[in-house]
Amino acid sequence: MLPSLLTLSDVYGTGYHAALKGGVNEHTTVTVIGDGAVGLLAVLSAKKLGAKKIILMGRHKVRTDLGLEFGATDVVPERGEEGVAKVREMTNGEGTHVVLECVGLMPAYEMSIGVVRAGGVISRVGVPQYDDAPVGFASLFGRNITLTGGPAPTRAYMEELLPDILNGTIEPGRVFDATVDLDGVPDGYRAMDKREALKVLIRP
Repeated sequence: MLPSLLTLSDVYGTGYHAALKGGVNEHTTVTVIGDGAVGLLAVLSAKKLGAKKIILMGRHKVRTDLGLEFGATDVVPERGEEGVAKVREMTNGEGTHVVLECVGLMPAYEMSIGVVRAGGVISRVGVPQYDDAPVGFASLFGRNITLTGGPAPTRAYMEELLPDILNGTIEPGRVFDATVDLDGVPDGYRAMDKREALKVLIRP
């Protein structure tokens, strides 16, 4: 249970923040961009909040398979315009009501604009690695797109998220797929950087 409890301090709380800020509920369709730990737990969070259709955009099969177990209904491995076209094809050309952007790079933001439907919401929790992004008439304004998100106040969500972990309803700690001691921390970061590990647990 310890790995699942640890996710409350960061990745699960962040994924939940994305879904909550996006207004996910049983009436919304959702696209999650990113198959890292935050993206996968954004899938879990969208499922918890009632979303019936959750499209996970990611290309690492081991990770997207876990995303399917967490509640994703579909996986789109394609990126860029090809990925956008695939999501739109799956949503009758409209896109989804909510996009949870869990990467923070400009291509992910551009895909978010491409897959969100008119009147929808883009919720960003991937720390932006850019200062300028399209927000004008052709991108957000003209289609009434709401842009939200930001750093997650994870402590504020702990009481709400803790019971499902304690009673075994969910296991967000499954995102930890490697363990290191304190001396192994640099190697743990390298493994995540090289996509050799999804999330590394440190046991001193």
